[in-house]
Amino acid sequence: MLRKIGILLRKIILGAFILYGYNLIAVSFNMMIPINFFTICFVGILGLPALFSLILLLVLVF
Repeated sequence: MLRKIGILLRKIILGAFILYGYNLIAVSFNMMIPINFFTICFVGILGLPALFSLILLLVLVF
């Protein structure tokens, strides 16, 4: 049980770093994704496909 919590926590932290890295690049294109609990968990658990879906959602809605 403790091992699964550690893996989940590691994925969430990695998701935060992925979003931060994307926002560093995307600031010049004015396409930043807000870093909040929902987006960090979404990218952390589902990985890069979740990041691409957030980018697609950002382009289609805004």
